[in-house]
Amino acid sequence: MASPPGATGRARPRRVAHPLDPLTADEIRQAVSIFRADERATAVIRFVSVSLHEPAERTAAAARRGQPADRLAFIVALEPRERMTYEAVISLTAGSVLSWRPVPGARAPVTLGEYAACQRLVRADPEFRAGLQRRGIHHPDQVLVEAWGIGRFTREEDEGRRLVWTLCFYRASPGDNPYAKPIHGLHAVVDLDDLTVVRVEDIGMVPLPPGTGDYSGGRQASRPGLHPIDIRQPAGVSFQVNGWEVSWQNWRFRVGFNAREGLVLHTIGYRDGGRLRSVIHRASIAELVIPYADPRPFQGWRNAFDIGEYGIGVLTNSLELGCDCLGEIRYFDVDLADDQGNPYRINNAICLHEEDNGILWKHFDADLGQAEVRRSRRLVVSFIITAGNYEYACYWYFYQDASIELEIKLTGIVLTGALPPGESSEYGTVVAAQTLASYHQHFFSVRLDMAVDGARNSVYEVETEAAPLGPENPYGNAFRQRQTLLRTESQAQRVINPLTARQWRVVNPNVVNARGQPVGYQLVPHGNVLPFAHERSAIIRRAAFTTRHLWVTRFAPDEKFPAGDYPNQHPGGAGLPEWTRADRPIENADIVLWYTLGSHHIPRPEDWPVMPVERAGFTLQPVGFFSANPSLDVPPAHNGPTRAATAAEDTGPARSGNGRPS
Repeated sequence: MASPPGATGRARPRRVAHPLDPLTADEIRQAVSIFRADERATAVIRFVSVSLHEPAERTAAAARRGQPADRLAFIVALEPRERMTYEAVISLTAGSVLSWRPVPGARAPVTLGEYAACQRLVRADPEFRAGLQRRGIHHPDQVLVEAWGIGRFTREEDEGRRLVWTLCFYRASPGDNPYAKPIHGLHAVVDLDDLTVVRVEDIGMVPLPPGTGDYSGGRQASRPGLHPIDIRQPAGVSFQVNGWEVSWQNWRFRVGFNAREGLVLHTIGYRDGGRLRSVIHRASIAELVIPYADPRPFQGWRNAFDIGEYGIGVLTNSLELGCDCLGEIRYFDVDLADDQGNPYRINNAICLHEEDNGILWKHFDADLGQAEVRRSRRLVVSFIITAGNYEYACYWYFYQDASIELEIKLTGIVLTGALPPGESSEYGTVVAAQTLASYHQHFFSVRLDMAVDGARNSVYEVETEAAPLGPENPYGNAFRQRQTLLRTESQAQRVINPLTARQWRVVNPNVVNARGQPVGYQLVPHGNVLPFAHERSAIIRRAAFTTRHLWVTRFAPDEKFPAGDYPNQHPGGAGLPEWTRADRPIENADIVLWYTLGSHHIPRPEDWPVMPVERAGFTLQPVGFFSANPSLDVPPAHNGPTRAATAAEDTGPARSGNGRPS
């Protein structure tokens, strides 16, 4: 669906004005052309991604001062005949290849073209068709074939091959929910490099579940009595967009995007007294892992690295296809490359809008009979991905009190498996007849390249403890904070503890506030969880970052992804576990926070056939960054007419926000 009436429209920067701007379609064509002209490029090479090669901070800073910067592209490509992954850095400015590096042993992520080819290959395979016929399925084109990362569940003869395995579901009628009819016991293993079906495995049949799982609006009767809500800003929006730079209520930052991480936020700063103070240099969701709990044959293979094995940028929705934002919207289109190197556009990939968020602060002075109240407005930067059955809606919120929040809304359809009639399982919930939604977890690794008032920061773990009963605490009511400086990478591998109100504070020891305290921001966990998979399981070996909620590393430009650059079929140990073995000092240094955000999903019957949103997130709050409440200057709200009738009233005059008749 297009922008709602009154929407601000799209932000389509056509001119590259900053070295952090994402690549344009023309730049993608240019980068691919330069790459293909190199004698090392073969005719069959496939492109995994063509993205901006982000400059170092000092290069970006020089560009802000008007000094020209070399415009670079980073290409990940694969040569299927050689079974080799290549990385190249292309200078668009000079029109040359700056570096070309093979990555032996790496299994490149699955491209969208390969994903589609896998479905065609498997549907056409005679052995797979025979397995369908044994199950009474005679139309292979009605079978949804999903290509899943095979992880370490390979055979000895598979060594060196880039493989996926398939989960399969049946659409009994066009438009049906395919996850209502999971096909049990039948799957194929596909070699993505030579595009062949390696083998088909069939461990026996379970009848298809009888339900349809319908959830679409056209098939459901709508409840009555829901009246429209009209969100308007008659005077226009309060934010400004200049190319990819956004300014709003003292905040300023740049929007970026790439094929792997999707939305990236750069150079986040807050204007304080005429001075722009840095908070975060770069923020992104760097990995997403989903382990499932069903231990049955093949079901136990189900775990996904949605970022490392596929990339969530390429899975991003075009928000033209649904009203995912309300109000006065500014959309950003993004350009990516397909596996032939051709650019394509995702329209309305990023949504920018502001929204009311209730009370910001309030106090009623009873003696004076006077109230002071300010309403909270927040700026929302969001994008939504569809990864097979699941949707992840990712929202960065910026608040007027200088807080930042990440909220991820999980929705879509639970992943299902078939059960024999009358059976249940202690590893999942029966959500419909013969339909099991297995227990599972979602782990997001959020990478925060911190820059609190500058590049040199330290991290403290802050907890609350009860003071011992005694002369200093005669009534037993006293409690205090305890702060522990995390000096090295090994000390900074931590888990949450809500019973001690554990938080982590990033400070700049070189800058103090008016009270003489180092300025800082604190990471406040919301709900979280640890994985239940065994420490020796394949999923934990490959995603060891999930075993800690906080990691802190000394910044290194090549350390970008917590499970390593190429987790696809990797045996494990890459990324954060490997980097932190050096136990580098992190005190008063250029540091990166890695926060692992876990969502624990025990499906309910109410999650079927499409699940209501579940939420996960965290907050970054200023602590001593200012000398007082930074939102004291927020003006009082001037509301339009609102209803203020009592519950007993059916009608009455509309009233303004101050309670007087309008």
